[in-house]
Amino acid sequence: MTTTARDRMLLAKDAARTIGLLTDADKRDALRAIADAIEAAATDVVAANRQDLERGRAAGLSEGLQDRLRLDEPRVAALADAVRDVAELPDPVGRILDERTLPNGVALQKVSVPFGVVGSIYEARPNVTVDIAALALRSGNTVVLRGGTAAELTNAALVEAMRGALAQRGLDPEAIQTVDEFGREGARELMSARGIVDVLVPRGSAQLIETVVTQSSVPVIETGAGVVHIVLDATAPLAWARDIVVNAKVQRPSVCNAVETVLVHRDAADRLVSPVVAALQAQGVTVHGDAIVSRLADGVVPATDDDWATEYMSLDLAMRVVDDLDDALDHIRRYSTHHTESIITEDAANAERFLAEVDSAVVMANASTRFTDGGEFGFGAEVGISTQKLHARGPMGLAELTSTKWLARGAGQVRA
Repeated sequence: MTTTARDRMLLAKDAARTIGLLTDADKRDALRAIADAIEAAATDVVAANRQDLERGRAAGLSEGLQDRLRLDEPRVAALADAVRDVAELPDPVGRILDERTLPNGVALQKVSVPFGVVGSIYEARPNVTVDIAALALRSGNTVVLRGGTAAELTNAALVEAMRGALAQRGLDPEAIQTVDEFGREGARELMSARGIVDVLVPRGSAQLIETVVTQSSVPVIETGAGVVHIVLDATAPLAWARDIVVNAKVQRPSVCNAVETVLVHRDAADRLVSPVVAALQAQGVTVHGDAIVSRLADGVVPATDDDWATEYMSLDLAMRVVDDLDDALDHIRRYSTHHTESIITEDAANAERFLAEVDSAVVMANASTRFTDGGEFGFGAEVGISTQKLHARGPMGLAELTSTKWLARGAGQVRA
């Protein structure tokens, strides 16, 4: 009987040998079965989630994390739909990325292959349990999950449903593992499983991500916190500015692509600040503004230096008036977490300059930052949003869960 987190990771590594050889059709069928199983288990999943939420509220879990944790029947159905979307995506394994023939006749091909075992450490996000498992299996990988205490019962119900679906299809259920029951020790084991786990993806708070990046001996794909900016340029149309800022803040304030800071060009401040603030306040948003914002709009909370570096994950937003685009770019360079930034403008030159100069994973012009999402980008779901520059950057889908290898086919050649 498996008794340790390491035992479970070894089971995932063993299962990777067969999962990595599955055909495109096999993987599609497996994910369709998982989607059906999640829907069939919806009542149990929601009941487990209700218990997690009750424990979370009693423990003082923030409203933002409670929103990320919460699963109701429609959200469970959306999880199943996301799995079906992933099932229909093209197989990322076996793609020929490069090929050539050497002068001696040896034929070379560079092809995409699964990593093997993908680990993930995250918190209060049961959707990640399903998203990463689905993406890992579709790309021929197995998965080891550490979803945190806050969502332990919900994650257990989801994992049980997914493992059961694999078993019913005649596939190795050990391809999906969780080390939640081992608590922090499970997370430490996962971070030290170099040679067993091939890559580790943390998702959660800046503190969690920093811990994994600095303490893990397993290679890490770093996802980042979202201190996200929107710049309202001098020519920003009021309707665009109001609608985009409200959407980016209000639609789901607890997620990493929600806007946290709005920078308003001085030449547009008299025209934009008051109506944008009023629209935000009408949706329950508390605006933390600098002196000019406080003068131009009622009900503004004076901003402190800490506000510019804060990922609120709540109905709070910081707003500052900047002298010009240069001032806005300087502010972003200082405070951005390199996740997503957007500019609202009718000046094509300023839009292109912003797109070129801002050093973030996703940079937008005249669009809501809420579009930074694997589902919106057409990936079906996402592993996370990488803010690093090696291997993967931005929303990560199937291709980012593959590596490469070279295949050489000869006919007796030897090197001279």
